[in-house]
Amino acid sequence: MPRSRTKLHREFEIEIQDLSHDGRGVGRHEGKAVFVTGALAGETVRAKQFGRNRNFDEAVTLDVLLASPDRVPPRCAHFGVCAGCVLQHLAESKQIQAKQRVLTENLARIGHVEPGRVLAPLVDAAWGYRRKGRFSVRYVEKKGRVVVGFREIDARFVAELAHCHTIVPALGERIADLAALVDSLDARRTIPQIEFIAGDGPVALVFRHMEPLGADDLQRLTGFAQDNGFAVFLQPGGVESVKPLWPEQVELAFAIPEYGITMAFRPLDFIQVNAGLNQTMIARAIELLDPQPTDRVLDLFAGLGNFTLPLARKAGQVVGIEGDAGLVARARENASRNGLGNAEFHAADLAKDLSGEIWMQQGFDKLLLDPPRAGAAEVLAQLPLKGIRRIVYVSCHPASLARDAGFLVRERGYTLKAVGAMDMFPQTAHVESIALFEK
Repeated sequence: MPRSRTKLHREFEIEIQDLSHDGRGVGRHEGKAVFVTGALAGETVRAKQFGRNRNFDEAVTLDVLLASPDRVPPRCAHFGVCAGCVLQHLAESKQIQAKQRVLTENLARIGHVEPGRVLAPLVDAAWGYRRKGRFSVRYVEKKGRVVVGFREIDARFVAELAHCHTIVPALGERIADLAALVDSLDARRTIPQIEFIAGDGPVALVFRHMEPLGADDLQRLTGFAQDNGFAVFLQPGGVESVKPLWPEQVELAFAIPEYGITMAFRPLDFIQVNAGLNQTMIARAIELLDPQPTDRVLDLFAGLGNFTLPLARKAGQVVGIEGDAGLVARARENASRNGLGNAEFHAADLAKDLSGEIWMQQGFDKLLLDPPRAGAAEVLAQLPLKGIRRIVYVSCHPASLARDAGFLVRERGYTLKAVGAMDMFPQTAHVESIALFEK
């Protein structure tokens, strides 16, 4: 047997020195780095190797021989199998500290920048917060039933969830009922996923179905919606094919009370996952940007107007740019319904050449951006930043923030005044953050 295979599945003891960006323990065994699922910094564990790479190996914890004082019992029975959460075994107060450390380490290692100050992290409810997500659905022949859940750590499989403590309770406590519903359908083998989203009203469920649903299935879905207070939508094709089943008319929306804003959305639109954290994130972004009645503010990756509309309550004019034409249409509707005539929205692919865009020729005083994981390198390289005195950057990936921070500081003459982590996704290793740059 080749040597590279002989060490797979072996068991060994290892001391864990650190926690990786994805929530795994990091140690060294026989001189090589090992990433150990289920281990925490400061622990000694017995691990079993399952992966071998040139620069590192991968293993899973079998037994904790010396536990960290920060270790806590996971709340969920599915922990260690379901990939939805990987940090339930770490005390909540320590989770955000770990994320803050990942953030500052990325800024130093990738961006080669140091913030003037590190902001106190933003936290909110650690459980029952997730209001948007997607369940995988699979009919498992060997089990003879439908499985509904998130992917397992081994992504080939779907975790069979009975409940989920991170999802809003109205749905998180009914996952087993949801699986039983799908299992009762004639179409149970042709429903690959169910998306969920919740504002201030009912939880909306979007059933993706690959074949037309019969009358009996439609009746079962309607009854489930009525019995549980859900809004059920059907998706036979692409995004635009989504239609309500029951009730026939339902408004999905959430309020941002501090700014007198109501945000309407559709079932597959992007909204921030954590409602409570979203409120405090908006407040911090506006505090850092400090918009004045004379300011023209540019909001990039604006989505439905989550930041744009609250900013419009403070600034003279706000221009929101978003790549999804559907979201732009909804953002304009939201501006109108909230009586904000000083907020305008335009559709543009912010990863492509923007030289022909009229808004690019207009002057702005301040900039807010909330890009996807890939960051904002392409648009920042094109923007005429000369007149922009202050930038607030909301990030969902510390590595891309660090790269863009290095560009702004070294190439565009900004100073990284402040940065801080935000726990948008408690119990997971996901790091959300916010940064302030000034000329």
